[in-house]
Amino acid sequence: MTDAERDEFLAGRHTMNIASMGADGRIHLVAMWYGFVDGVPAFWTYGRSQKVVNLERDPRVTGLVETGESYDQLRGVELVGAARIVREGPMLQTAGESVWERYTGPVDAAARDALAVVGAKRVAVLIDVDKYVTWDHTKLGGTY
Repeated sequence: MTDAERDEFLAGRHTMNIASMGADGRIHLVAMWYGFVDGVPAFWTYGRSQKVVNLERDPRVTGLVETGESYDQLRGVELVGAARIVREGPMLQTAGESVWERYTGPVDAAARDALAVVGAKRVAVLIDVDKYVTWDHTKLGGTY
């Protein structure tokens, strides 16, 4: 994918698989809804979740967003980088609102208030991407 195609794909309503490294060296993999904070991919999760514990110990993170039901339809983006954990402040609220808006609907005053309450137990994890890997099998034209 071109950079523009990659950004358009990531802006779509997908789920991102998040991989972090467990204390025993095994990969911890979870599916997360995601949003953006100032253009940076981010997800919102409980502050005591296993992925956060892992990322506090080792900030290396890989995200995967993919789609397609058959080989000729496969499209995806791998994001390799470092996690930046935000525990309070406007960026935390922005991440929650971004995720809400992408998957639930417009953020009105009631949603904003609810997110502020729920956000007391959550953190935002921003992915500072070092490298993208992309693929788009729809461009292969049936030849592999």
